[in-house]
Amino acid sequence: MKDFTAGVHRQQREYKSFSPSFINCPFAWENRPINQLVEQAANLLGELNAYAEIVPDVDFSIPMSIAKEAIDSNLIEGTKTEIDEVVLPQTEIPPIRQDDWEEVQNYIAALNFAISELPRIPLSMRLLKDVHKILLSGVRGKHKAPGEIRRSQNWIGGSSLSDALFVPPSAEELPDLLSDLEKFWHNKSLQLPFLIKIAITHYQFETIHPFLDGNGRCGRLLIILQLVDAQLLSKPALYASTFFEKNKVSYYNSLTRVRTANDLEQWIVFFLIGIVETAQHGLKTFKAIITLRQEYDTKILTLGSRSKNARKLLQRMYATPIVNARAVEKELNIGFSTANRLLKSLTELGVLKEITSHSRNRLFVLEKYLNLFRS
Repeated sequence: MKDFTAGVHRQQREYKSFSPSFINCPFAWENRPINQLVEQAANLLGELNAYAEIVPDVDFSIPMSIAKEAIDSNLIEGTKTEIDEVVLPQTEIPPIRQDDWEEVQNYIAALNFAISELPRIPLSMRLLKDVHKILLSGVRGKHKAPGEIRRSQNWIGGSSLSDALFVPPSAEELPDLLSDLEKFWHNKSLQLPFLIKIAITHYQFETIHPFLDGNGRCGRLLIILQLVDAQLLSKPALYASTFFEKNKVSYYNSLTRVRTANDLEQWIVFFLIGIVETAQHGLKTFKAIITLRQEYDTKILTLGSRSKNARKLLQRMYATPIVNARAVEKELNIGFSTANRLLKSLTELGVLKEITSHSRNRLFVLEKYLNLFRS
């Protein structure tokens, strides 16, 4: 990619915008570690996929992976929400934390929607506009044209266009740039490894910045969509944003270096390292879940006739690891007193932990399981 030119700056009155080059063209690279990283990342994703298929009732655990992705993607943008808060009912969230909680819930809803739509709607700006609309629904940014490609100039950093750190292309350039991006997604003649195509897509999407707000979240969500669309993942079991959040400064610097030094290869290396690290962590989590489930199952067997309901409850708590007696009553279709006795038994076994001190509306958490997603 030594001949790659990221784009040019164009004078726009009192500021200059960056006009990126089209990317629907062949790419070649001389950086040999890229090939090794592509192979390593693909192998790890294959192993992660295998675990996602063999873990019993894995679909109950996938929501926690999605929640982790949502938390860290929003954290990059300054929205701080803990995993414990995300799995709590909205009524348990303090008013001062409601906005952050809703933004994370929107990300979860947007990703779930997009995954469900992929079999019906191909990967496209049409789908991403629907995703963007959900992301910004009722939260900060709700007045910035949710679901619509911008018709005015935006910028990154600084207080205005004149002192911005980066000014994306003008609105007039977006139709051609986005058309080129969609063609790149579906151009099979390029014969690019999917992971490299996804890396280039993320750079280009963030550079185009097609929406007035929410571009970072939408672009990171797009990574998961592409992995599923390319069948590198059968389920959204990877939370790539964790790596980007942990390496936030390097993440932004790497994207910037492409634009300033035409160095696309270093971004691809950074991106692939992120996929490798995230997949390794995902595998570690799946293995820990299997071990933990075996521990829980052994303890539940001691409950005798109540073990069946206990197993059903835990199955659902892999998706929502905090419950109260009313939720258990409704979920298992049992009496309130029976639900309370079941929660008490599971607490005495050390499976659940009570996290409230009052006598009514007590909350119980699947503590060891939730810890797997806290780190």
